[in-house]
Amino acid sequence: MALVLLVDDEAGITDTLEYQLKKEGFQVIAVGTGAGALQAVQESRPDLVVLDLMLPDISGLEVCKRLRASNNSIPVIMLTAKSEEIDRVLGLEVGADDYMPKPFSFRELLARINATLRRIEMDRQTTHVQPVALRHLSLDPIARRVFKGDQELQLSAREYDLLANLMKNAGRAMSRDELLRLVWGDEWIGDPRTLDVHVRWLRMKIEDDPAAPQYIQTVRGFGYRFAGPEELG
Repeated sequence: MALVLLVDDEAGITDTLEYQLKKEGFQVIAVGTGAGALQAVQESRPDLVVLDLMLPDISGLEVCKRLRASNNSIPVIMLTAKSEEIDRVLGLEVGADDYMPKPFSFRELLARINATLRRIEMDRQTTHVQPVALRHLSLDPIARRVFKGDQELQLSAREYDLLANLMKNAGRAMSRDELLRLVWGDEWIGDPRTLDVHVRWLRMKIEDDPAAPQYIQTVRGFGYRFAGPEELG
């Protein structure tokens, strides 16, 4: 039974979501502050966090940033009452795996929670459990850990899934639609530019020079490809 952490200072929202999620078979913890969220993550280790952007003490962006800085890869779905694109992009860039603008339907949130948890579970159970190593990058599918040399990289769940799919298909161009389906799932409804944000964020973490990427290459008008072993040496 998956444990979901709800973080929102509007009691009406958390009370309703907590009731609905419990009816769907989830365990739920609800808190109303960013500090409470960080404490709950440390103490309870939830499987997924639903995190409001606007909190009374620490913003949702800062909470997510601190989770990723501590190498915590718990998937985060960020809620925002704002409609500006900059808020969505900032949320993704600090490590959120998905976002939903308020108001939203419970069924849509439930679909995104289930899709995220199902994707992670399928990845853990995959038969392709051999580590993948290309030049200085190595990926451990069982532990969901990525290293550049001896340094472990701090990746969100989405960033890990995107990198894993690219590395396992090194040398092959992958279309935008294919990557969105593999990483975000068939049920995902959102801005397809989310993919570009995650690629840019990954490049900042794995490339020596993100402006001249050697690992993740853009295939213009199509998608992306991870350089093949013969290119990386």
